[in-house]
Amino acid sequence: MHTLLIANRGEIALRIIRTARRLGLRTVAVHSDADTGAPHTRAADVAVRIGPTPPGESYLSIPALLAAAKETGADAVHPGYGFLSEQADFARAVVGAGLTWVGPPPTAMDAMARKDTAREIAEAAGVPVLKAIPLTSPVEPEAGSVGRFPLLVKAAAGGGGKGMRVVRAEDELGPAIAAAGREAAAAFGDDTLLLEPYVEHGRHVEVQVLADEHGNVLHLHERDCSAQRRYQKVLEEAPAPDLDPAVRDALHRWAVNLARQVGYTGVGTAEFLVDTRQGIEGAWFLEMNTRLQVEHPVTEEVVRVRGRRIDLVEQQLRVAAGDDLGFTQDDVTVVGHAIEARIYAEDAFGGFLPQAGTATRVRWPASTGSTNVRVEAGLEDGTVVPAAYDPMVGKIIARGPDREAARHALVDALDDTAIGGLVTNTGFVRALADSGAFRDGDVHTAWLDTHALPAPDPGPALVAAAWSVAASAADDGGDGWRLGGPPADAWVELDDVVLRVSTARGEVRRDGEPPTSCRAAGRLGGADLLELDGVTARFVVDVRPRSVEVSTRGHTFRFTRPGGTRATEADLSDGVVVAAMPGTVTRVEVADGETVTAGQALGVLEAMKMELALTAPSDGVVRVRAAAGEQVAARQVLFVMEEPDV
Repeated sequence: MHTLLIANRGEIALRIIRTARRLGLRTVAVHSDADTGAPHTRAADVAVRIGPTPPGESYLSIPALLAAAKETGADAVHPGYGFLSEQADFARAVVGAGLTWVGPPPTAMDAMARKDTAREIAEAAGVPVLKAIPLTSPVEPEAGSVGRFPLLVKAAAGGGGKGMRVVRAEDELGPAIAAAGREAAAAFGDDTLLLEPYVEHGRHVEVQVLADEHGNVLHLHERDCSAQRRYQKVLEEAPAPDLDPAVRDALHRWAVNLARQVGYTGVGTAEFLVDTRQGIEGAWFLEMNTRLQVEHPVTEEVVRVRGRRIDLVEQQLRVAAGDDLGFTQDDVTVVGHAIEARIYAEDAFGGFLPQAGTATRVRWPASTGSTNVRVEAGLEDGTVVPAAYDPMVGKIIARGPDREAARHALVDALDDTAIGGLVTNTGFVRALADSGAFRDGDVHTAWLDTHALPAPDPGPALVAAAWSVAASAADDGGDGWRLGGPPADAWVELDDVVLRVSTARGEVRRDGEPPTSCRAAGRLGGADLLELDGVTARFVVDVRPRSVEVSTRGHTFRFTRPGGTRATEADLSDGVVVAAMPGTVTRVEVADGETVTAGQALGVLEAMKMELALTAPSDGVVRVRAAAGEQVAARQVLFVMEEPDV
């Protein structure tokens, strides 16, 4: 193995390139038109265009990837995660082309790719599973055959939370099956579903396994990924906290037995659902991921082999090259605790809708002597986040001697993160990591779907923006933060709000409200410190001619200055349905001129692997402004409601 092609993009491509280069391998990056000049293309030794932006014509095109390998002389392929990473047909094509596949055998991938067949293999290996009913949508099971509610409808193929619905009553079952089937077909090309009991307050615990071609199968302990929203992981940690030792040992044993049963080699993950109230009787196999996991860094941060850190990408490459693992289970230990936060381009306080755009300013936290922080990201100043791909843009991992130390380190790292020009969930994951529920271990897989975190208060950011605008004006374009500031009052207009700033008196006042005392308190790292009413906080401020962006506590706020433009929902009447994000209108359920009622389905918008139902905001006659299959921009008008003729 001398030249490795990475059949992926973004942060995982960068992660693989880093290890491959350390091992002396030449690296090849691939990219679509949307990723021309992206960080992963610059990091590799060679970058090859494989097609236009749509993933089906680029990252999911097996012929294009094999052609790139041939063109560059690559003799090995690493799929990363997502895209084709769990497609056995891709693995077979790679091997058939005479290349080394950095992953498990295609036979193992075939066996574990589907949740239904994986369950059968798990049972044969002595691993407990929840009873399930297979069905193909949109066919509903016969009445009385599904058992007690609540139930979980989930796709038999694929993962990542796609094609999953919780059903709590019989009248919800049909719509849930239809929606989950459509989503599964779109994401995985297979609408086969499973119906199983839904475990309330369950924890998601997964075990990392590692196996070679010489019969060695080990576990690298476990991770807890219970902090999820809509079955998408948000925070992950290792080891799993407060887990019964008997349950922990059983999960480790089951994962190893499962890997042996299926003839697994390389890095993989066995995922389990755990009801901690039932002990070992409350643990069941969910699925096996036959690839590197997004959350693998938390395992790398705490697992030691003979006292040294483990690199899972290195292990993948060595196993693919035919090497023996070279160590035993007794050599594997765990030191400390690590927690990872996934950073998504999404509006976490607006329904978790994916976002697209250009990152104007990106500031990731740095690891210092007192804080051990690791960043895996493919986002930098000027990076374009397209609507065509998964919205995850990076990961922040913090490690400490224990869970509380790691949690505090993560909150501090998220405080030190600022992403401008793009809506992200950074503030949301910061609030979750800082919450009492996460601190006390009360967060289960459905917790975020039933508990709302407080929306961010823009007040402190508005004050910081006004202070910075006034100070930068006085400095004639200087650093924007100073202990002196303008000698007289400055009037600053932001978002149609006029604020009076006086650094001489140390206050910012808006009409009709008491003043906020302010004092510039220096800098910490790359952030400015401002004391507001006696409380010092970090702010990253970007003053532009027509806008000001302020990042604080993970949240980024954008304020318009006079002469700028600001689009608001108030600009649109209540009878207009717009695209909440750029995407594709996959279905239109009504005809132009049809009379509809409030809440009636109008169509479906799909973007970044997510399906969003569009409904009528009121009774009336609907005018259709978009067609099925049409690509639309954010805030594009899709439907307009009119008063019915009398």
